[in-house]
Amino acid sequence: MNKYLFVSAGGSVLAVFTMGIYSTLLFTSTLAFVLLVCCVDHSCIHTWAFVMQMLWQTFWHLLIQYREYYLHEPVIIRLFLAVSTLMLLTQRITSVSLDLQEKRVVLTPSKRQTCVTLLPLINYILNFTTLLGGPLDSYGQFITLMEGINLTSPPSPLGVVFLKLMQVLMLEWVRFYLVFFLKHLIHDFNPGILYGILSTWCLGLVLRIQYYSHWKISECLNNAAGFGFWEDSSGDYFSKWSGLSDGDFWTTEASICMSQFARRWNATTASWLRRLVYARHKHFPLLMCFGFSLWWHGLHLGHFVGFFTWAATVKADHHIHRNLLPNITPTQRKIYTFVNWINTQMIVTCIVIAVEFRNSSGLRLLSKTYIGLFPLVNIILHFIVLNLNSLEQ
Repeated sequence: MNKYLFVSAGGSVLAVFTMGIYSTLLFTSTLAFVLLVCCVDHSCIHTWAFVMQMLWQTFWHLLIQYREYYLHEPVIIRLFLAVSTLMLLTQRITSVSLDLQEKRVVLTPSKRQTCVTLLPLINYILNFTTLLGGPLDSYGQFITLMEGINLTSPPSPLGVVFLKLMQVLMLEWVRFYLVFFLKHLIHDFNPGILYGILSTWCLGLVLRIQYYSHWKISECLNNAAGFGFWEDSSGDYFSKWSGLSDGDFWTTEASICMSQFARRWNATTASWLRRLVYARHKHFPLLMCFGFSLWWHGLHLGHFVGFFTWAATVKADHHIHRNLLPNITPTQRKIYTFVNWINTQMIVTCIVIAVEFRNSSGLRLLSKTYIGLFPLVNIILHFIVLNLNSLEQ
């Protein structure tokens, strides 16, 4: 019981300290979900939790857009942080609600044991190690660690945490010199097509490195608290502490196609989206998955362009590879892999800039630098392949 009180108190203090009055957004969601668990039949609790949480989150997303675009007020950092954290609460709440509805988790709070039953649930939602960002672990994994059922004493994570922090320093060093390189290009060279593509790719990489650093720091925090350890037979001490990770820079950036990148980027969120949306829709699951991701991220103009471009290029990727790979020689396959890696990097750059800039400024940048032609060519090639297949049939 003391462990749970410490975790929930730590999360609450962190929320109030970082978000001030806007921390009430998180407490309201938590309280509402706890009431649902107590009052609603668990066979339909996911629908109630999903609708409640997404409407609450969407209201605040739209309010931020109204104040930013119509009232032209500066973004309130604490409100923006609270809404970003609210998105992570949506992940945990809908994950637990699915577990309850599918009977993977059983919660039957009685009058005498209400606190004992519901306190772990509150702790999972307000866990300070994942409150401001970090990988999504399941409710079952969280309880297993807190109760010490399977792992009585995981080894000390200090060595792994130190190595991962060194990776963060390396990433930030790379990001610093990329920013310096971009400033140098702007001051010393005249813009051209190659310059535009190179500088935009560097900018996209800078934006992505921010995510990798954030994920790695969150992973360190979770490892230091004992989360993310898993037993395997490989004997690799470092890999045993990689049970909770949203993405490794080298692995993710080495992706040679958009579908591969989509699986590796923000890995725990990708798994959550597959379970929540993709696996539950028989018709147009890919479009539904990216459409929901657009809704979850906040419905900005850049989000519309970015996520629908991502969905279209992943769909194109499936058809193009399936038709081209069987018809090329091993030597051609190596060239094809390299060209496809460059193609993936360019498309990912377009998506990241559109999503991160959120408004039309990112779209103007993509149009001026011609890098936006890469996803367009992929989509056109997709339709050509489909037409050729239909003619052959």
